[in-house]
Amino acid sequence: MVQQIRQNEPQYICIIPVERITVNQDEEIMTFGISADDAKKQGEELLASTYGCNKSQVLELIQQARIEPIAQWCAPKER
Repeated sequence: MVQQIRQNEPQYICIIPVERITVNQDEEIMTFGISADDAKKQGEELLASTYGCNKSQVLELIQQARIEPIAQWCAPKER
């Protein structure tokens, strides 16, 4: 899944460690949203649809997630 940064809207990233699912140490997935809750929701949906996680697995992984604002240097330039 590819997500695009939206111009002139706050952006957040949700970084979810998934090494328990993939057995690949230090593996993470990242989702984006216009709010922290939106980024988290996108992560929950990705875990369920792509990785086939059940609700308890999703909750456990989301508890380990980091949600942060995206730095200004990642924002698209205005024209």
